[in-house]
Amino acid sequence: MWLYYHGGSMMIEKIEKVLNEKVRPSLNSHGGDVVIKSYEDNILRIKLIGKCSGCPAARTTNEDLIKISVMEEIPEVKDVILIEEVSEELLDFAKKILKH
Repeated sequence: MWLYYHGGSMMIEKIEKVLNEKVRPSLNSHGGDVVIKSYEDNILRIKLIGKCSGCPAARTTNEDLIKISVMEEIPEVKDVILIEEVSEELLDFAKKILKH
């Protein structure tokens, strides 16, 4: 897991406030959440976790909910990019299956 914040903790606090108020309630109702992976050069990179991780609607969730919510409230954020990583657990499971 990598975290890199360039732009100060005040900006991260503002982003977290928007996520807490406008995004997380919806994600939590589906058993998911969002974490900030990095904020650099006015670009926010996020990852969906829980049941939202790997969901077929993840990109739509980012475009229609997260990106709009953050960029409307914080104009300094120029883009919100969804990082789609495969979990180590899933990779290990897939390797076990392939070995058999």
